[in-house]
Amino acid sequence: MKKSLIIISVICITILSCAKKGRPSGGEKDIAPPVMLNATPENYSTNFTGQEIKIYFNEYVKLNDLTKQLIISPPLDTRPLITPQGGASKYVKIKIYDTLQPNTTYSFSFGKSIVDNNESNPYPYFKYVFSTGKSIDSLELNGSIRDAIAKTADDFVSVMLYEIDSTFTDSVVYNKTPRYITNTLDSTTNFKFENLKAGKYLLTALKEETDNYKFNQKTDKIAFKKEFITIPNEEAHELTLFKEIQDYKALKAKHERKNRIKFRYEGEAKGAIIINLLSDKNIVSTITKEVSNDTLQYWFKPNVDLDSLNFTMSHKQEIDSFTVRIRKKIKADSLSFKPVSSSLTLDKNYQIVPTIPVTTIDDSKIKILDKDSIAVPFKSSVDKLTSIINLEFKKEESQKYTISILPDAFTDFFDATNDTLNYRASTKALSAYGNFKVTLNNAPSTPLVVQLVTKTGEVKYEKTGTGVYVYDFLNVNPATYSLRVVFDDNNNKKYDTGNYLKKLQPERIAYHPEEIEIRANWDVDEQFTLK
Repeated sequence: MKKSLIIISVICITILSCAKKGRPSGGEKDIAPPVMLNATPENYSTNFTGQEIKIYFNEYVKLNDLTKQLIISPPLDTRPLITPQGGASKYVKIKIYDTLQPNTTYSFSFGKSIVDNNESNPYPYFKYVFSTGKSIDSLELNGSIRDAIAKTADDFVSVMLYEIDSTFTDSVVYNKTPRYITNTLDSTTNFKFENLKAGKYLLTALKEETDNYKFNQKTDKIAFKKEFITIPNEEAHELTLFKEIQDYKALKAKHERKNRIKFRYEGEAKGAIIINLLSDKNIVSTITKEVSNDTLQYWFKPNVDLDSLNFTMSHKQEIDSFTVRIRKKIKADSLSFKPVSSSLTLDKNYQIVPTIPVTTIDDSKIKILDKDSIAVPFKSSVDKLTSIINLEFKKEESQKYTISILPDAFTDFFDATNDTLNYRASTKALSAYGNFKVTLNNAPSTPLVVQLVTKTGEVKYEKTGTGVYVYDFLNVNPATYSLRVVFDDNNNKKYDTGNYLKKLQPERIAYHPEEIEIRANWDVDEQFTLK
């Protein structure tokens, strides 16, 4: 018995000793991409007439982010079925449903979408090419993308070539697919076309919302080369992406409150928008615009006992008609006021926003006192478009102001007046701000707009000048800014975007290579060499 126990103990110790020696590690991590073995039909086949392609690999593969990564050129009207989808296979199959054009070279560029099943190592930039004719087109075209406003360009920008033939018109970018297409994908701003045939082309680029290769002015950015491209072409072409200003379009009208109708539109309205009531000429009206969106408010009196009102909404040559249903059980607007901000800067007016347009102001019922209870002279005014009330007065640093407004100081469109209003506002010490001076080297004698902008592109400070090379920004809030210069070609003191149909490129913007840090009570002096 003892002998048996000793033997069992020895066996257990031996097993444990073996177990302590280590566990299987699984080997080195697989970092090798899959390798294509062959394809049927072969890659770069000519006289292609089939509908199905199989591409074989040395291991199981899957497709990753195929929708973004795959580029088919020329584009097919009916998207082919490409498998595997949601699983893995040792081959990728392309099922073509479209009718292929004769004597045309097609390319399927997979980007980084083909990856191995285990570690997702990509087979980078694999391309399958075939021709329905006797030869493979082999010409190339390359270039780069930049953004008109942003420091860096978007990724996944589609770059397109439209063939210039007897059917070509400028409207092709809106309603036709291009002859050739490529994409910058997600890792570079460069683009390259391959397998092109000789000819003359329009070169464009789109950053799209819908990936249909057709320009939508409302949602897409566009870039274009003004001159047609002749291939063969060895030049590297730079395209500048920009967002067009949307064309004006009247949208709808709605009875919002008892004495207010809202008219909505989209796009830029250069010039007046006229709203004309076609019925009930006894109505008196005024119109204001919302600051934050493209909406006009039509205020009217007296009350109407009608089922509807008919209007025209006119802008330049465009006239739209609206029949507005009058809602019987609807509340009226009530008069109230809200200051824009309690924090004052030395160069801005104190502003108050009313809920109903103010028509008259009685300055004798308004008093502004500083922290020593000394009266501060002021001037009042009303912005007729937005109805914002402005109180203009000289402001001093480190001051606190009390704005007291007695009843009946403001009278609105419906002859209602305010109750007592009391507001407080203050200014910072000058030492709470920083100052910034920039000297422009190699600057042209043409008009410039010099701007300090936030990371999101919001313009916080700007100066304009012609033939001016030193710009001083005083009393700047401490923050980190980007410095940029707009080449103001039309001298309208603002940045102007481009327009494809008018063949206008956006005005050029140059960014300082480094961010500008403004600190409180600091002066920053910077040199900026324009190129």
